[in-house]
Formats: sequence, C-alpha cells, structure tokens
Amino acid sequence: MATYKKRGNKPKSKVEEQQFDTQDSTTAEVFSTLDESASKTEAWVAKNQNYILGIIGVIAVGVLGYLGFQYLVQEPKEANAANEMYYPQQYFDEALNNTTAKDSLFNLALNGAEGKYGFLDIIDEYPGTKSANLANYSAGMAYLNMQKYQEAISHLEDFSSEDAILGALAKGGLGDAFMQLNQPADALGYYESAVKHSLNDYTTPKFLYKAGVASLELGQKDKALQYFERVKNEFSESDEANTIDAFIGMAKSGK
Repeated sequence: MATYKKRGNKPKSKVEEQQFDTQDSTTAEVFSTLDESASKTEAWVAKNQNYILGIIGVIAVGVLGYLGFQYLVQEPKEANAANEMYYPQQYFDEALNNTTAKDSLFNLALNGAEGKYGFLDIIDEYPGTKSANLANYSAGMAYLNMQKYQEAISHLEDFSSEDAILGALAKGGLGDAFMQLNQPADALGYYESAVKHSLNDYTTPKFLYKAGVASLELGQKDKALQYFERVKNEFSESDEANTIDAFIGMAKSGK
C-alpha cells in the first residue's frame, strides 16, 4: 500500500530521502494508472453511448411491453375466456349426469349453440389461456364419452396441469382411450403416469386397478399382481378394493 509524507516531515538522512522519493514515485504511478483507466473508461462510454442507451432502451421497452401485454391484452383475454367457459361447462356437467341424451349434450358442450362458444371455439379463439387449456381437458373427456378416441387423445395430450386430480384424470383418460383402441401397452404407460402424478384416495386406486388390468392384457402377471395388491393393502376402503381379490386370483393363476 502506498504511504504519504506528512506535511513538514523532512528526511533526516540520504537513505530516508531516497525512501521518500521512492514512495512519491509509487504513489504517482498509482494515481497515473487510475487516471489513465478512468480516461479509457470515459472514452469507451462516450464512444459507445448510443449502443449502451440502445440496450437500456430495449430492456425498458421489453419490460414495459410485457407489463402492458399482461395488463392490456392477456388479463382481459383470460377474463373473456373464463366467461365463455360457463355455457359449455353447463352442458358438459349435464351430460355426465344424463343417461338418455349424453351425445347431444356433449355436442353442445363441444360446439356451442345460440351464439355461445363451445369448448372447441374457446380453444381456437383464446389460445394460451387457462380456459383454453381446461377446454382441452373437457373436450377430451367429452370425446372419450362419445367413443371418439382419437379426438379424445388429441385434446387430452394438449392439456397440462399440476393439479393432483385433474392431471391424473387426464393421463388416465389417455389410458382409457388407448385401451379402447386395443393398444394396452400405451394404455399401461398412461395409467402408470396417472398413478405417479399424485397419491390420493380417488385417482390412485382407480388407475392402479386399470394398470393391473392392462398388465394382465399384456401377459405381465407379476406386474398386475403388484398393482392389485397395492389397491388391496393401501386403498382397502376404495370401490376398486371391493372386487380386487378376484383380480389378484387371476394374476396368481397359471404362474
């Protein structure tokens, strides 16, 4: 570290005078280097000022643009899409509880009527919204109930959710569609994904059971037995547990 002479402090000898001269020289070099660096920095900033201001401007415009998009575009879009969901959801819920006119009600839910949007319209008109994502789930389930399995697969694959129940039901719905298309290997993969998605008393025993049935279809009795025994041991109060002993017997037979 450079040291400084105190005012009025005179050297007492030649050696001390040389030491002070050396210190003065070192200090002067340090300040000279700092001045030179500062000058170079100032020169670089002056030379590239337009570029720097341009970068700052781009960042500022980007932030303001994002905030403006969220406030002026995305939020109203989300609100409008959510309002449009009310009409088709009513028909969808009614179809699930109706035993005589399911297909016609599902069609109304999918395509809308009386100037109101259906799920398919919401998907097309409000892409990227939460409602469009949910509409893909509902459309997929509607097609599944109408036995239009390819269409069900298409929409359920476009749906994504971390929700414990909906996420598992969507994966399980894909499994059901592939099972109906006689593709048990694909079905098993989706049932297993549904089981892994979340652990709960509603979807877990349902898809453990279906994974077991798909495993039986594939001749994988050991795997089927593991799934059936999980239902029996971990979810003994579930509906699936009521008949699980018969499936355990099938998985054990011929082994």
